[in-house]
Amino acid sequence: MSDSAISTARTSPDAPPPLGANADETGVEFAVYAEAATSVDVCLFSADGTERRVPLHEHAHGVWAGHVAGIGAGQLYGFRAAGAWEPTQGLRYNAAKLLLDPYARGIVGEISWRPEVFGHRVGADLKGDPDVRDDRDSAPYVPRSVVVGNGFDWGEDKPPHVPWDRTLIYETHVRGLTHDLPDVPEQLRGTYAGVAHPATIAHLQRLGVTAVELLPVHAFTSEPQLVQRGLENYWGYNTLGFFAPHPAYASAHTPQEAIHEFKGMVKLLHEAGLEVILDVVYNHTCEQGSGTGATLSWRGLSSASYYRLDERGNDVDVTGCGNTLDMRHPETVRMVLDSLRHWVSEMHVDGFRFDLAPALARGTDDAFHPDHPFLLALRTDPVLSRVKLIAEPWDVGSHGWRTGQFPAPFADWNDRFRDTVRSFWLTDLAADQDGRPGHGVSDLGTRIAGSRDLFGSRSPLASINLVTAHDGFTAADLTAYNVKHNDANGEDGRDGSNDNRSWNFGVEGHDGAGDAIETVRRRAVRNLLATTLLSAGVPMLTGGDEFGRTQRGNNNAYCQNNEISWYDWSLAKWQLDLADTTAFLAELRAAHPVLRQRTFFPGDPIDGDALAALHWHGADGSIMTADEWNDGGTRTLQVVFDGSDVGDDRILLVLHGGAHDRPVRLPEQTGVTRWELTWDSSYERPADLPSQSVAVGDELPMHAGSFAIFLGA
Repeated sequence: MSDSAISTARTSPDAPPPLGANADETGVEFAVYAEAATSVDVCLFSADGTERRVPLHEHAHGVWAGHVAGIGAGQLYGFRAAGAWEPTQGLRYNAAKLLLDPYARGIVGEISWRPEVFGHRVGADLKGDPDVRDDRDSAPYVPRSVVVGNGFDWGEDKPPHVPWDRTLIYETHVRGLTHDLPDVPEQLRGTYAGVAHPATIAHLQRLGVTAVELLPVHAFTSEPQLVQRGLENYWGYNTLGFFAPHPAYASAHTPQEAIHEFKGMVKLLHEAGLEVILDVVYNHTCEQGSGTGATLSWRGLSSASYYRLDERGNDVDVTGCGNTLDMRHPETVRMVLDSLRHWVSEMHVDGFRFDLAPALARGTDDAFHPDHPFLLALRTDPVLSRVKLIAEPWDVGSHGWRTGQFPAPFADWNDRFRDTVRSFWLTDLAADQDGRPGHGVSDLGTRIAGSRDLFGSRSPLASINLVTAHDGFTAADLTAYNVKHNDANGEDGRDGSNDNRSWNFGVEGHDGAGDAIETVRRRAVRNLLATTLLSAGVPMLTGGDEFGRTQRGNNNAYCQNNEISWYDWSLAKWQLDLADTTAFLAELRAAHPVLRQRTFFPGDPIDGDALAALHWHGADGSIMTADEWNDGGTRTLQVVFDGSDVGDDRILLVLHGGAHDRPVRLPEQTGVTRWELTWDSSYERPADLPSQSVAVGDELPMHAGSFAIFLGA
């Protein structure tokens, strides 16, 4: 049914009202952007599903708006937009399709993947003709937007504002982290409340974590192709709404309660001194390509505004997901900025990691621009410029690799760090065992020193140092699998990276490897963790690596909402020991400012520069020469961090990546007479480390593939 009982008194004649659904004491004001539409209705749904359509009035700048009296928080609604169906012009208006509000702060219901949810005609296999409009009603098969209120008692909540040099990021998944954590009540496991449970917080604090980086929590849905294979999108990189928390992660049952639960999680994490960083996906949406995807929201409202389209009206895809949000269009930029401000101002989060970030900064020439208007807006916005901003600095478009090229105050995921550290401790170790050359130590030393070659115009703190992430092998699997094992994903092995730089130490998988192999694998994991935590830059741990979590060789578990992805908290002794090691290394980093440099170390790293704050030595203890530095056969690196300028100790790291045991002569340093052993990766846990003092110039036996740390005395 339709009526026109709508007031325009609450809308300005010149400026459109705030987008979305905003309740006041008499009703709700709705506003939605649909630039080329000929009419837009807001559709109000009662508890029994009855739909009432209320026409909105065309307002300024492509916004349709109106105030509906007598309704409030909890009201279910959607939009229907009529207009031209001209696919070659990017116009796909279809009033038969119920559309989610792009600004909806609450979403309820699931998508039923049927032909009716597509704006174009498809068959039972969801494939068809993208140019032929489908006029069947989609309302019975799509979610509803929900009007929500703003009330929440934040009390004395304040952001922790942890400085970058003291930041230790823990990347995790809301569901996977606590799904099987026994100390969390069953009804709270896998939820926002579970993340903030005292048992979860205690584990994070024990590790020395300062920031929890959550995989996407914006409302999302599963791709129809996954549903057809009996799977679902687990990671969440398939956004359905940029303002609403994903309802399935809440133990609560209503959208309003889910919002309160999310806010409660943030509040409790803040009380524990932990920041909350969200992994956000503003590069594409769940609507996929215009010729293959459904019409759920943006496509039906203003496809030519929200999406990058070619001259024939087809989606330009630099994300690998079918579409790309058009960050050249003011309305799209406005939506993303409004979303980010919402999560900071209303939900109190402390920062964002931007998925496929170059896609957000491609200009009219399709090239990446570090001075793109969106990046300039982030850098100058009084709210957003004060939170942590992290770029995943690559997408799948032309010239998409941009590590080190994002402007301050961004930090970048450092894939060069990841690949170099993996190579040194794994594939080069395997090569050395076979008598083949590796990559040497020059690149490793550059990563340890903060990747000046990439971030020289910024600082070491612009480098997010990681060896694993959600995407790829876990640390334990890096040492147990030479190749990916993604059969459960149903893509015949086409998905997931083939460049893993892993080594199984002679046996594929965790079963049947034997104690000797498992011992050296665990040592390799400790080496990876130590290099991550002690290098200049900002370390990031992948949740579960601290106790050797496995995904059974699956390096792309995006669709595995099961034991492959959930953390198994039934920890064996070696796993508890590994967690102790991780906590010890994090504490060591926190205790020594020289390991947390805010600026690059001065001086030339090689050939005996007496002014260098880092001193690089070879296995014989002498200053490393340029030839040794660049020799691919060099497998041992010693580095002295000189902390005298920051009131700290001299710290010596000895990294022996050779496949055979060998003696290493500890270097001489002015003012140092002895080196006190602080940690050795050959030991399963720090408590087992014997007290050992080695005179400068004396030799120390090093195990194959091992890492030792000393303090100068």
